[in-house]
Amino acid sequence: MDNRPIGIFDSGVGGLSILLEIQKLLPEETFIFVADQAFVPYGKKSKAELVDRVTRIINFFVSCDVKAVVMACNTATVYTVDEMRAIFDIPIIGTVPVVKTLGEISKSRKAAVFSTPATAESPYLTALITKFAPNVEIYKVGGSNLEELVEEGDLNSPKITTILQSELIPLIEKGVDSIALGCTHYPFLRGKIQEVVGDEVRLVDSGSAVAHRLSFILNNNSILAEHKKVDEFYTTGDKNKFKKVAETLMQKNIDRVSHLDI
Repeated sequence: MDNRPIGIFDSGVGGLSILLEIQKLLPEETFIFVADQAFVPYGKKSKAELVDRVTRIINFFVSCDVKAVVMACNTATVYTVDEMRAIFDIPIIGTVPVVKTLGEISKSRKAAVFSTPATAESPYLTALITKFAPNVEIYKVGGSNLEELVEEGDLNSPKITTILQSELIPLIEKGVDSIALGCTHYPFLRGKIQEVVGDEVRLVDSGSAVAHRLSFILNNNSILAEHKKVDEFYTTGDKNKFKKVAETLMQKNIDRVSHLDI
């Protein structure tokens, strides 16, 4: 048994969708969550900037003696995960669009990955599609500014619906029958996305896959926790704003929210 915490981070509050899925599967684990909100959105950063930010965050986790790190951000994963695994000698679990699932569930053989523009344009995503869904026509669509709108915590903003209609309706017209939510912010918009695309279109995200991968690694390394401690939350932005938005998204009170300078 190993009661050390697990580090989990995102550019902002989107990674909380991954945290919620992990907590369902691994209720005894303790987490240190970092929202790098002073640098959100990651989708508009260069690879060099992303490597720098992610290195700083994982160094912070190492100083906290975490036993594993979850990169709860598709953009950070597709641009930095290989570098981070070469630098740090701890398990690092990434988050990527569930392309393999699309290949398995699409009946029309037309599907889409709905992500940040940076993830949509990444060679990493192209490689995933080539490897796991070579016989499916997968459209890569970037939802400009959605990440920032979720960060504000106003999930009922009319701007969200306008963006979703603009980006997703053309996919339906092309015959897409399944969509992977390739940004961890987007599961918080699942209801609105479903309204736009219709009930006949299946939506899938990475939360469950990441949770099960983490569970496998903890089991395989015999480092599962025996009992839970208090989770800690950090933001490089405004801690009061983070707390308010995070509690709205998670639908529960959170304690131990601190500002982090890294």
